[in-house]
Amino acid sequence: MKAKEASARIKINRLLEASGWRFFDDEHGPANVVLEPNTKITQTEVDAFGDDFETVKDGYIDFLLLDRDGRPLIVLEAKSEDKNPLAAKEQARRYAREQDARFVILSNGNVHYLWDLKQGNPSLITKFPSPDDIKEHHAFQPDAARLANEVVETDYIALTQMPAYANEAGWRNQAERPTFVERNRLRLLRDYQKRALQSVQRAAKAGAVRFLFEMATGTGKTLTSAALIKLFLKTGNARRVLFLVDRIELEIQADKAFKALLKNDFTSVIYKAQKDDWRKADIVVTTVQSLLFNDKFRRAFAPTDFDLVISDEAHRSIGGNARAVFEYFVGYKLGLTATPKDYLKQSKGVTRDPRDTERRMMLDTYRIFGCESGEPTFRYSLLDGVRDGFLINPYVVDARTEITTQLLSDEGFIVETTDENGVELKETFGGRDFEKKFFAEATNEVFCRTFLDHGLRDPVTGEFGKSIVFAVSQNHAAKLTQMLNVMAAVMWPGCYQSDFATQVTSEVVNAQNMTVQFANNNLGGRSSFDESYATSKTRVCVTVGMMTTGYDCPDILNLAMMRPIFSPSEFVQMKGRGTRKHRFADEMRDPARKAELASLEKTQFRLFDFFANCEFFEERFNYDEELRLPKPSTQPLVSQVESPGRVFDGFETAQPDAIAVQKEQQIGAEGMRVDREFFQKFESTIRQDAALAELVEQQNWDAAVRRVVENVFDKPNEYFSLDKLRRASGVDRRLNVRELIEKAFGQIPKLKTKAELIDDEFQKFLLDQKPEQADRIAPMRYFFAAYLTDPNVRRIIDDGRIADLNVNPVFSMTDLKAVPKEWVRGIPEYVKDYVPLNPFLP
Repeated sequence: MKAKEASARIKINRLLEASGWRFFDDEHGPANVVLEPNTKITQTEVDAFGDDFETVKDGYIDFLLLDRDGRPLIVLEAKSEDKNPLAAKEQARRYAREQDARFVILSNGNVHYLWDLKQGNPSLITKFPSPDDIKEHHAFQPDAARLANEVVETDYIALTQMPAYANEAGWRNQAERPTFVERNRLRLLRDYQKRALQSVQRAAKAGAVRFLFEMATGTGKTLTSAALIKLFLKTGNARRVLFLVDRIELEIQADKAFKALLKNDFTSVIYKAQKDDWRKADIVVTTVQSLLFNDKFRRAFAPTDFDLVISDEAHRSIGGNARAVFEYFVGYKLGLTATPKDYLKQSKGVTRDPRDTERRMMLDTYRIFGCESGEPTFRYSLLDGVRDGFLINPYVVDARTEITTQLLSDEGFIVETTDENGVELKETFGGRDFEKKFFAEATNEVFCRTFLDHGLRDPVTGEFGKSIVFAVSQNHAAKLTQMLNVMAAVMWPGCYQSDFATQVTSEVVNAQNMTVQFANNNLGGRSSFDESYATSKTRVCVTVGMMTTGYDCPDILNLAMMRPIFSPSEFVQMKGRGTRKHRFADEMRDPARKAELASLEKTQFRLFDFFANCEFFEERFNYDEELRLPKPSTQPLVSQVESPGRVFDGFETAQPDAIAVQKEQQIGAEGMRVDREFFQKFESTIRQDAALAELVEQQNWDAAVRRVVENVFDKPNEYFSLDKLRRASGVDRRLNVRELIEKAFGQIPKLKTKAELIDDEFQKFLLDQKPEQADRIAPMRYFFAAYLTDPNVRRIIDDGRIADLNVNPVFSMTDLKAVPKEWVRGIPEYVKDYVPLNPFLP
C-alpha cells in the first residue's frame, strides 16, 4: 500500500479512537466501527496489522459508524493524503443512502468534512464527533419548509413576553395602549425587522445556511436577533443557539436582552457563568475571546453542539483567529454588522492603508456569509433609518486648531532644534503622533473649551447634554477628564464637585459598571438641576474604546472625537452612539410634567471632529458649522519623555575588572532549579494580588497586563522580567505577559511550545481559509511553519528572491513547488494579517 494511503489511514484510526469510537468490543461496550459490508475488525486483525487496516481482506475503504442499537449512523469515506476528500462526496452519499445513514465524514487524515445529508453541504471540522455528540445531533430534524412557513407578525416577540396581551384592557383601549406597552415593556417588531426575518425564511427555503444582516447602529439588531432565535427554536430548525460577541459588556447586554424578551419560552445563559450546565440552555452567549482562550471551543464543545451560530459585529468577532471559533460549528450561521461594505472606500494606492485592510476584511465577511455578490441577506442603512424616522444624522462640527491642521498637513508639524554641537535637527510629527510622541497642552485645552461652549444642552434642565469624548489613550483620557472638570467648575460653580466628566477606560476600577450607570442615568448620582428628572450627574464620559460597539445610551447629545481615527468601522461605531432617537419625557418622574413633555424628542446630536475624520473617510455629511476657534496659547510644547536611566544609591567604584574563572554547562529543557523556583515565586506573587484576580475574573486582560507590568516587574528583591521568566519557564519561544497571568491563575494548563502553537495556528488557517487543495495540506503546513518561524524564509518570500531557496537549508525550492500557486502568496498574506509573529521570533 502506498505510504500516503497508510499515513492517512493511521491518522483517521487514531482520530476515531480519540473521539470514543471502538474498533472492537471492550469494557466500554461493543464495537461501533465496522468495515464495508458490516464486517467488524477483530482483535486478531489489530494484533496482526496494527493501525494498517487497509490490509484486511478485500481492501475495504469505507468505515461505517453505528449507533447504540447497531444501526448505521455515519459513513466515513477515507482517502489518501494526496487526495481531496471532497472528491468522494457523491460516492459516500450513495453508500450512505444504501445504508440509511444520515451523516457522512470525508477525510484524508489531515482535512475532514462532516455532512448532514438533511441539511446543507459538507462542513470543515477539526475533530470527529463522538458517538454521544452525533446521537444528540441525530435527534435534530431541521425543516426549512417549516421555517419558511412560520408566520412572523409585529407581535412575534410580544407573544412570548405576554401571550394573552391582546385580551388585556390596556391593549384593547387605543388611548391606553402606549402606556400599556411601556409599562409591560412589550417589544413590537418594526416593518424592516420583519423584512429581515422574512429574508432569512426565503433564503433558507432556497437552501442557504448562511445569512448576513447589515443594519445600522440603533436599528435594533438584538431585538431582530431575538426574533430570529425564536423562529429557529420554535420551528425545530435549531436545538441550541450560540451568540458570539467580542466584548464582555456586549455579552452581559445580550444575555440581559434575551432574558427580557424570550424567558417565557427559552433560557439564556452566559457561558463562563454556567460552564457546567450550559447544555440546559437554549441560548448560550459568550465572547469569542473566552472560547479562543486555550482553544476552549475545541475542548468544551463538539462541532454539532449548536445549530445556529450568530456573530454580533461579524467583521470584528470573526476576524483573524476568531473565525476558527465561528467555523468550528456546523449548522446555520448569521452575521450582524453595522458597517456597510460600500462605506469602505477604496484606498488610493497607499500600501497597507487602514481603509484598504478593513475593506478587504469586510469583503471577506460577505464571502464568509455566502454573500459573494456584495449584497447582504438584508440591509437597513443609516439613511434608511433617518428616512423612516427611526435614526438621526449627526450635526458635524469640523473644528481643527492651528496645530492639528499642521499635524494633518502633508508636511506635518515640524520641530527644529539645535544640538549641543550646534547642528540643526529637524523632526516631523503627523496626526498619528498626537498624544503618543507629540504633546500639546494648549491644543487639548482648545478642544475642551470648544466642546463645552458649543455642545448641545439638555432640553429639560438646560445643563450640558450627556456626551462621550473619545481620547487617544488612557493617559490622554485622564488629561481631558481633568481639564473638563476644571472648566466645568468655573462655568457651573458648585454643581458637580469633579463629577462633571468621568474617565471610563479599562484601567479604571469598575469602568464596565460605569458604562451601565451612565446609560441608566445614575453615574455620579442623579443631577440636582431638576429633582423630578432622572438624568446622570456626570455629563461627559471620556473613553478610548469601551463605549463604541453596541453601547446603547440613546440620550447622548454630543460626541467629540479628540483623536484621529484610522479604522472605518471604528468611526462608524463611534458616530453610531448618537444616532438613536430618545424621548426625554421617559426620564420624568412627575406625571403632570411627563405629559407636558410628551412631544419633546431628541432630533439632533452634535459630532465634534477635531481631526478631520469625516473628511478622511469621505462621508457625505453636511458640514453645518465651522467654528472660529479660540487661539491656542503660547505655552511651549512639552516633551513628556522620562529618563530611561535608573538612579542608584551608594558607592560607585572605578576599579577595573576581568573574568577570573569560566565554566560552561548546557541546561536542559527542564531548566535549573533556581529558574523553576523563580517562576513559581512569580506565580505565587501575582496570585496574592486581589485586584489582579478580579481583573482576570472579568477577563479584562489589558488592565491585568498593565497591572503586572507596573506593579510586579522590575521591582526590588526579585526583579521579575519577561526575559527572565521565559528562561525560567523552559519553553522554546517568546512569551507575553498575558500568557504568564493565565498560567498563574489556572486559565491554561501549561505554556505551549512553539510546535504546539504552530499546530493551533495552522488549524485556524484551515478553518478560516478552507483551501480546496486538501490533497496538498502537508506541503502547505510545512510552508506555513517555515514562513512563520524562519526570518530568512520570510525575507526571501517577501522580497521575491525565490531562487535563494535553492541554497536554503530550512525550506527549499522543491518544498515551495509542492505548495499550490495561490497559497505561495496566500499563506504569507494570511500570516501577516492574522498571526502574531512575536511568539515565534528567535
